[in-house]
Amino acid sequence: MTALIVAFMNFDIRSNIGGHGVAAIFRNSSSPTVLSRADMDALPIEERTGLVYASTKRVVDLHGREQPVMHACGHDRHITCLLAYAELMVSARYQWHGTIVLVFQPAEERGTGAQSMVDDGLYDPNRHNVPIPDVVFSGHVVPARAGVIGVRPGTMASSCDNLRVMFHGRGGHASMPERLVDPIVMASCAVLRLQTLVSREIHPSEHAVVTCASFISGTSAENVVSDDATITIDIRANDQNTRQKLYDGVLRIVQAKSTASNAVAAPTIVPTRTFPVTVNDAMVTARVGEAFCDHFGPSDHSYVADYPRLSFSEDFCILASAVEKPSLLFAYGCTAPDKVDQAQKELDESIPGNHSSLFAPQTFPTMKIGIDAYAVSALAWLSNDQVNE
Repeated sequence: MTALIVAFMNFDIRSNIGGHGVAAIFRNSSSPTVLSRADMDALPIEERTGLVYASTKRVVDLHGREQPVMHACGHDRHITCLLAYAELMVSARYQWHGTIVLVFQPAEERGTGAQSMVDDGLYDPNRHNVPIPDVVFSGHVVPARAGVIGVRPGTMASSCDNLRVMFHGRGGHASMPERLVDPIVMASCAVLRLQTLVSREIHPSEHAVVTCASFISGTSAENVVSDDATITIDIRANDQNTRQKLYDGVLRIVQAKSTASNAVAAPTIVPTRTFPVTVNDAMVTARVGEAFCDHFGPSDHSYVADYPRLSFSEDFCILASAVEKPSLLFAYGCTAPDKVDQAQKELDESIPGNHSSLFAPQTFPTMKIGIDAYAVSALAWLSNDQVNE
């Protein structure tokens, strides 16, 4: 801990960027500049891992309700890896030249954190004045074999669009259906029809997901039908064309089912979250991939050059696209190898993944891989050999 504190005494730290964002700058010469990012936010989930360090934290949300929270997506690991990377780079400062920027980003789960930091003047000389990077890196733990890391050129993580849709009916007594415009039946028809968007309108080779994540209507009274029913919808795609086709299809279906059910008003459709497609720059992927292969080694399958696309979404690439710079996201496994082997043998899909209350990344070698990955990716730009080329 003392070494970490001493290391950060060398950094120029900017805080409260876009809310709770933090940027730390260490200048070891003027260029090149590498920005490495870790997300910080937790999730409203009650942890059930049983670990001695399991979260017991509870917070009050925007609606005044007390909620349990846990790091169910591995962001605590990301923070720790980035902090250790900082200490490593300061201790090895004579082996590289350039500037490193550490960004600790809030609100990744809402898809707003990176954009909020940019909008608050992250790179603005008159605001936070963080140096514009030549390249931006981030990493994410995934429920795969610990000790394995990978990248891929092109699409690395899917886009995400979330909607909250309220169907408007006419409620009343459950024994008098002729007097009702039943919003539950209306919304249920939409939920079922939405399932065909991917299976009947998207080519089988394309990655696409449309999920109805929640359905809310009524009260505790069994004989009362509510006026309204609300569903939330999650849309994922790997390219912009598929993304737009799915989004348009969702709007078409919810509006059509509302009309067909004789709704008293058009459905209320509120976008709640949006994430871009995460695209790894080809040149950056090749350069970092070569460095990863040299460091992690292909012989024991620790490095995967064509890692499977991630089905979840990320917003860190906004930190690069906002200044028209390339970026790369790497993925590293965090599940104990024996559990992976057992699951593969038994064709079992029950390994807890991100956003599960049972998500418990294995500390070693997960953390070592994450720390090394931040350092190796940065040094592909900053090492003395690279600078002198």
